[in-house]
Amino acid sequence: MRLVIARCTVDYEGRLSAHLPEAIRLIMVKADGCVAIHADGGAYKPLNWMNAPNRLVEEENEWRVSNPKGELLTISLLEVISDSSFEMGSDPGLQKDGVEAHIQELLAAEPSVLGEGFRLIRREFFTEIGPVDLLCKDAEDRTVAVEVKRRGEIDGVEQLTRYLDFLNRDSELSPVRGLYVAQEIKPQARVLAEDRGIECLVVNYDELRGIESNVLKLF
Repeated sequence: MRLVIARCTVDYEGRLSAHLPEAIRLIMVKADGCVAIHADGGAYKPLNWMNAPNRLVEEENEWRVSNPKGELLTISLLEVISDSSFEMGSDPGLQKDGVEAHIQELLAAEPSVLGEGFRLIRREFFTEIGPVDLLCKDAEDRTVAVEVKRRGEIDGVEQLTRYLDFLNRDSELSPVRGLYVAQEIKPQARVLAEDRGIECLVVNYDELRGIESNVLKLF
């Protein structure tokens, strides 16, 4: 992890254009290449960012971050106040709470809840940046990456977007579409998901548990 505190301006060019005027900000460069610019406020959300995969080119007073989609983030450094790097090691990832983990388990056991003709390929399907909750095939034999949350927020959409980027590089799986599943999906998260071609599905935990209880089990 590299943390740079600098007086800077930031310009983004892509599907739209955005400009951050001169101010002191925190620039965060993560080990996977993700670059995020934060203000001293506004909770967790960065002012602007560029997810991996991307390419960072550093010059004396300017950083340029580009990606295969043609987006460009230009950070003009007017004054560098602090520049520090830290080795954080591998992260075990977010541990799901009991409800979220159980929803994933129930959907894996009965994937038809996700859509008619759905069948499970694998739970916790590994990618280079973490495991996809469920990897399925739909009725038309298309690959579907399913991300399961108890409460669907923007972070989960970003997470699924990163998984789809990596999965679609595998010629044996692509094209892979995304399905975002939760008990509740925030409106902003739904808008972002649909803008990225990701479908959303709200499930009822009690109903899923009812399906489980109605299944005859032999011991």
